Amino acid sequence: MKENNHTTQQNTFELLAPAGSLAIFKAVVAAGADAVYVGGSKFGARAYADNFSDEELLEALDYAHLYGRRVYLTVNTLLKNSEIEQVCAYLQPFYEHGLDAVLVQDFGVLTAIHERFPDLAIHTSTQMTVTGVEAARLFSGYGVTRMVMARELSLNEMKRIREETGMELEAFVHGALCYCYSGQCLLSSMLGGRSGNRGRCAQPCRLPYEVYDAKRKKIACEPFVLSPKDLCTIEDIPKLAESGIFSFKIEGRMKQAEYAAGVVSVYRKYMDRYFEYGAKDYHVSKEDMQKLYDFGNRSGFTKGYYEKHNGKDMITFQKPNHAKGNEALQEKVREDFCRGEIKEKINGNLILSQDSPAILDVTLGDLRYTACGDVVQPALKQPLSMEKVRENMEKTGNTPFEFEKLTIAMRDAIFLPMKSLNQLRRDALEGLEKLCVEQFRREVDRVGMKAQESIAGTPEKYLSALTEQRCQLQPLAPPLYVHSCVGVSDIYLDQGCYRRKDLWEEVKEDAAKIHAAGKKAYYVFPSVFRKNASDFYLGSLKKLNGCSVDGVVVKSLDAAWFVHRYLPQMPMILDQGLYTYNHRAQEILREFCPIRMTAPYELNRGELKKRDNTDSEVVLYGYLPLMTSAQCVHANTGKCDMTSVVTYLKDRYGKFFPVKNNCMECYNTIYNTTPLMLFGYGKELQKADFSNFRLNFTVESEDEVRQILAIYETVFYEGRKNLADVYQGEYTNGHYKRGVE
Repeated sequence: MKENNHTTQQNTFELLAPAGSLAIFKAVVAAGADAVYVGGSKFGARAYADNFSDEELLEALDYAHLYGRRVYLTVNTLLKNSEIEQVCAYLQPFYEHGLDAVLVQDFGVLTAIHERFPDLAIHTSTQMTVTGVEAARLFSGYGVTRMVMARELSLNEMKRIREETGMELEAFVHGALCYCYSGQCLLSSMLGGRSGNRGRCAQPCRLPYEVYDAKRKKIACEPFVLSPKDLCTIEDIPKLAESGIFSFKIEGRMKQAEYAAGVVSVYRKYMDRYFEYGAKDYHVSKEDMQKLYDFGNRSGFTKGYYEKHNGKDMITFQKPNHAKGNEALQEKVREDFCRGEIKEKINGNLILSQDSPAILDVTLGDLRYTACGDVVQPALKQPLSMEKVRENMEKTGNTPFEFEKLTIAMRDAIFLPMKSLNQLRRDALEGLEKLCVEQFRREVDRVGMKAQESIAGTPEKYLSALTEQRCQLQPLAPPLYVHSCVGVSDIYLDQGCYRRKDLWEEVKEDAAKIHAAGKKAYYVFPSVFRKNASDFYLGSLKKLNGCSVDGVVVKSLDAAWFVHRYLPQMPMILDQGLYTYNHRAQEILREFCPIRMTAPYELNRGELKKRDNTDSEVVLYGYLPLMTSAQCVHANTGKCDMTSVVTYLKDRYGKFFPVKNNCMECYNTIYNTTPLMLFGYGKELQKADFSNFRLNFTVESEDEVRQILAIYETVFYEGRKNLADVYQGEYTNGHYKRGVE
């Protein structure tokens, strides 16, 4: 048995540990975790972890609450319409049992839980990719008490969010890093149908890739260019704490108990040291640093993005396997934390008075339980001794308690059978244990969720086109006297088309050309909208309005909130990255008053039919963006020259993936190797209730744009030809037919 010497530091900092099984759960509690995040049998972002059965999760809740710890359940995947109505029924027994909080990614899940369980704490997942104050302000009205920050944020950005919103912040301090922003990745689903957004990531970023320049010339470098090192911030705990972070989160629900408990124990030691002594003379010993290396790492550690934007020193560049662990160290962890039960210190007061019932009063913190036993008799032969009574009462056995202080009040010449004393002790400890866990119990009315009804209708269809190069504009918006493609009504001008110094002049010029062609022009905000972007656009509101664009397209929650707040009259289109897998997610995003949304790429034809599409557009063509990253392939394999170029990643099958670097906002976008092309499904898509169809142009030349427009017109719009008759190149149907699990 182990003593539980750790005391949770309420209202200071929280050490949050992962657990992929009940055994690991108990180990990290023993190692000093204040709270544990776990996945259940459904709706978690680690579908391939062991995870908890419903019975194990209920047991874990009681176990945690006995020791003053908290349990957070991950419900952090995107849910389809067929699943969204199930989530509250799934959560209800855990809510009633005292679940402390849920972790969510999906807007629909968020609103459903808040509606059904208004007093249940909700934490937004890092996969919501909150990168600024703008998005943070949205959540306070939906029961959100904590946000898990995007891993790419700096400490200064986190500090600003904390100071301006007052929201409790959670951030990763140790473990694996995703290459893309907050794990919002389509690479796994497009390559193998295993959606990272739905907890089934196959980690294709950990595979080797060759890097080629725009002319398909190989760039000499190590092969694992998309594989970050593991995060380790043990040396920077004071800085993290002073930035406003409350919860220090360790990644690793797929890891073994030795890793999870070992890492927790080291962070526990230094968080307590900082809490007691402050930042002065804070230092991590070489011995403890070596322990963290020995528990496991991918080619060393990185401190992540907290004090720098990116860099090649964050990437492994070699096979990203975990280093072989130290077996002696792992055995020490098993002995210290994985075997036996921890003990909670309690106080007791035993009263043995002749002709009165025996009384044992036990306390744990503010909890008190009093047990009454058999009547104490006068001693006829052998009276009870103080030593014998104490020895017997302190045998707490397999209970979670042990006496720190036991006061015994008794007179000489009294007697009570040992079995009566044993029963009294059992009753007292069982009663105290029951108090510990039942104080967290709740009740809720067993009323089903109100289903969201789809809005019927068959609106007139329009065609939108997004351009990421200025040369692509000519075929889309020719002069009025030149015949143009049937149906093209809206043209989206991506921010990546322009250099910042010429941005507004060129946008104004292109918008004028589009208007002259009788079409509407929309400006596309960057995919990543952090403080620098927010500050830039806040200072450019007059210039943006002066461009006379007809609206804007936003790709992130932060950008959507920015437009909603500072440009309230500006028509807004929500891109697919603001996920609307279900009706409930659509409802919350409609509060931004968009003129339309974009259907998610991962829904299949059947799921799209069940979705309310009356204010949505669907992408028919384009190289789909698989991930957006704060890292830069161009810079990491050469040097940062602030030049926007296209590089290519070649996988082990010889497929080339275009990579575009956005130097204005400093991020990369990796696109699929072949374009999506749904022109062959013209009849069924035109019968659907989408308000718009869309073409995305990224790396295409002007001539290639013309070719795609012609194919759209003859195959999709007019239906005069079959796709195979006019297009022999490679393409994909995406998830339109197969969907994702």
